[in-house]
Amino acid sequence: MKEDSKKMQSPCLEEASQVCLHGCCPTPFLGSHDPQTRPSKTTNTSAACRRDFASKTTSSVFPNTQFTNHESLPSLHESFAEFTKAYPQYSDTGRVDQIRGQEYYHLSFSNHTCLDYLGTGLFSYSQLQKHESPAYRIASSSFPVPPQSPPPVLDIPFFGVTYKTGNLKTLLLHGGPASELESAVRTRIMSFLNVSENDYSMVFTANKTSAFKLVAESYPFQSNRKLLSVYDYESEAIEAMTNSSEKKGGRVMSAEFSWPRLRIQSSKLKNMLVSKEKKKKMKKRSGLFVFPLHSRMTGARYPYLWMSIAEENGWHVLIDACALGPKDMDSFGLSLFRPDFLICSFYKVFGENPSGFACLFVKKSTIPILETSTTSGIVGLIPAEKLFQAVTESPGTDTEVENLASQSGRIEKGKTTYEVQHAEVAEKLKGLEMIEVSESDKAIEIIQDDNLKQKEEIEFRGLDQVDSLGLVTISNRARCLINWLVSALLKLQHPNTKGTPLVRIYGPKVKFDRGPAIAFNVFDWKGEKIEPVLVQKLADRSNISLSYGFLHHIWFADKYQEEKEKVMERRSSETKSGNGNKGKDKNDMGIAVVTAALGFLANFQDIYKLWAFVAQFLDADFVEKERWRYTCLNQKTIEVL
Repeated sequence: MKEDSKKMQSPCLEEASQVCLHGCCPTPFLGSHDPQTRPSKTTNTSAACRRDFASKTTSSVFPNTQFTNHESLPSLHESFAEFTKAYPQYSDTGRVDQIRGQEYYHLSFSNHTCLDYLGTGLFSYSQLQKHESPAYRIASSSFPVPPQSPPPVLDIPFFGVTYKTGNLKTLLLHGGPASELESAVRTRIMSFLNVSENDYSMVFTANKTSAFKLVAESYPFQSNRKLLSVYDYESEAIEAMTNSSEKKGGRVMSAEFSWPRLRIQSSKLKNMLVSKEKKKKMKKRSGLFVFPLHSRMTGARYPYLWMSIAEENGWHVLIDACALGPKDMDSFGLSLFRPDFLICSFYKVFGENPSGFACLFVKKSTIPILETSTTSGIVGLIPAEKLFQAVTESPGTDTEVENLASQSGRIEKGKTTYEVQHAEVAEKLKGLEMIEVSESDKAIEIIQDDNLKQKEEIEFRGLDQVDSLGLVTISNRARCLINWLVSALLKLQHPNTKGTPLVRIYGPKVKFDRGPAIAFNVFDWKGEKIEPVLVQKLADRSNISLSYGFLHHIWFADKYQEEKEKVMERRSSETKSGNGNKGKDKNDMGIAVVTAALGFLANFQDIYKLWAFVAQFLDADFVEKERWRYTCLNQKTIEVL
């Protein structure tokens, strides 16, 4: 498999895998953008700048050029030189490259390009290596560190997650046992998001889906019947909320998105939001309006005006901020609009440990309307050394370790139960970061013991780095990278055809205010779509992490009806969430796509690697070989004649 992987790579992709721009082609650091030191611009000038951005990108990125052979792509350094000419403002973001080189050097060692998730990390990789807990000191001493490679990483850096029982309303009103670490994380996150403790209460949840389900199970859908969401893609979290709301008598509605740009169908959404009852004072709320500030798949951004329209017409509003960039909440800021619910998520270390938790904020004035119900999914945070202590204090036999797991609920590693057998100290650490305690005496003892001891100040270097960079630097960098990637992908064209493009991009193309995510598909020279799952698997073999999803709620005007028959498909088991609908309505129809997302640490080398990888599909022999191999590996039965 490794040999095949090497053969499939183009020279450009190999170069991108071997060359580091930071050392060989450094970008000068000219200082970050500071709005206070820049001359003010009129609104007209700002609008003109936005209008000119797309045309300048189109005219600057490989102008009048189409690439029909993956071996004809310009080199990494040639492309980077042209990139900086097209986007001179990129040089102002050099501080990000410094942070990446100093704090996230594992990305260079592993040569791993992470484009499969968005969000914000709490800690840096460098900080992880210096995390001087007893667990780290003992475990690291058992691993020899090879020269010129990063140190090994523990499975439970910084903290573990314990599940709590109870109901959401009570926990929001009165709180519960919390470790000092949990309190510190709560305070830091609320400060990072600029959320006031006077206005909001917050609980940690296992993930985004758990947070959405918690809201649905506590929201009074019996009286406030409607659930209206704005998602251009299939979301497991929304499906969980939909299922819970329907069981309580909720009426589910969804916004639609116009083909081909996937813009919100404004007239339809407004008709669903605006109450038909022309009353000045509305005694009863319409329901719950769930609004993501932008699509985590297509990168489409949505006007904040929809939140105000919803509130004016008696809706409770839930803001999904999980797909926001690291400092996008600064622009939102909760200063002009305070939603009833806010959900966001954080992971531990970018490119190394994306596990973490979600945060559910509920406005204090909204808490009284919630129903009291026993819910699951709320979690607490326990320092890693406390979990380590719980294991090492046992005599170490298999039976006693299993008893510990029994007292604490269960020990999991992802979705697979982790069985401890004849393990040394380092092995006992594995799998403990999702230990379910369910408010057991053991959990409370750990929390109380933690609070009795004097703790050093907890450092959240990942959040600190984002704060130091600021919104303007991060957003300008992402804007340059994502728009270059969009433009470069559109330059790939099949040879010996009448302009048949290799890639189709869904949603916004080159655009000043698009988000740092892209949804696309790759097509062969005959115009047939290459399965997104196959593209993802091949990317993974090239050390590029992509994701795939399913676009839906797409509306086609009459003039696009013929095209609708060609592009729409029924979702397969690979793109369908496990607890979704049964496939008997139009929601089962949509478009399976490949997705890529750029975090704040993304650099030009990352997007060039993706471009060079996709360009390999211009080779018809490569496509047929890999498609045949994928079909054979996934063939359940083979009929022999």
